[in-house]
Amino acid sequence: MDRRLFDKPSTTLIALLGLSIVLVPVLNLWVPAGNVFHLETYTVSLLGKYLCYAILALSVDLVWGYLGILSLGHGAFFALGGYAMGMYLMRQVGDRGVYGDPLLPDFMVFLNWTELPWFWHGFDQFWFACVMAVVVPGALAFVFGWLAFRSRVSGVYLSIMTQAMTFALMLAFFRNEMGFGGNNGLTDFKDLLGFSLQSDTTRVGLFMATALGLILTYLLCRAIVSSRLGALAIAVRDAESRARFVGFAVENSKLWLFVVSAAIAGIAGALYVPQVGIINPGEFAPLLSIEIVVWVALGGRATLYGAVIGAVIVNYAKSWFTVEFPEIWLFALGALFVAATLYLPKGVTGLWTKQETSQ
Repeated sequence: MDRRLFDKPSTTLIALLGLSIVLVPVLNLWVPAGNVFHLETYTVSLLGKYLCYAILALSVDLVWGYLGILSLGHGAFFALGGYAMGMYLMRQVGDRGVYGDPLLPDFMVFLNWTELPWFWHGFDQFWFACVMAVVVPGALAFVFGWLAFRSRVSGVYLSIMTQAMTFALMLAFFRNEMGFGGNNGLTDFKDLLGFSLQSDTTRVGLFMATALGLILTYLLCRAIVSSRLGALAIAVRDAESRARFVGFAVENSKLWLFVVSAAIAGIAGALYVPQVGIINPGEFAPLLSIEIVVWVALGGRATLYGAVIGAVIVNYAKSWFTVEFPEIWLFALGALFVAATLYLPKGVTGLWTKQETSQ
């Protein structure tokens, strides 16, 4: 067993996720309502949402923590993966929609569309939607990365370009003629693979799939950063000119890690949509991409498990603040980022590392 792949924090995280896959179904489906140990279906969906965000945070930590690329555009890859799954779910509605059209989604009927756009074909198949949730974000990252890295754009300029890309996509998806539901997006989903999305069993199944997806993507990221490619990424992050001088293909390493990161973000989006029941252009908003960076910074860059912890902590805090103090949530988010920068330069996980070092 490679100790770099299964270090103590990683083993602990995977064990906790594995335990949740067992406990959540038991507490929700078999412990009766009213019992102190019963887990509400709403809470199950909320936990699943947090785990989707944890996968998204992993994708950002892979390129920011280990490669030094501060991407402010991963919200776009996340949203594209979500739209791919949303298109499949819309095709499954069939004649059960408001207008009863067996082929066209309701928003297309409302807008007087007469036929299904070519890019919607194939999304009646689950496997096709899953492939597109990975391929489309990956393809966009490949094109963007190839142009940017070959031109040696880096630093704050690259961050601005990724944010501009996200903003441009948001504006495009807001347009009704794009064929993605305009500002309302895609919603009113009925079922997934024949299982009702309103069913407690389906909600639990989605949580389990998300937890398993987080385990697998975490292991993939650990395998990458523990490999020679991971070592090269760190070298590029710390001394890019030196790595290029000694003959390493810096642009290629940047490009492929960026593509893998985008594909992981797409997977997170595909798992997210069935659990929240909607996908709209708001997911492209630059604020989401900035929030992801806050999750990673708070948890601890270049640790992977820190990104998972940061995503869960911040989104739990967001859920609490938006209920108790909705008007100050954005101020709380800003304060959290400033506090992490000043007092936790290595994130929450840095506290544990410091304690272990002192012992």
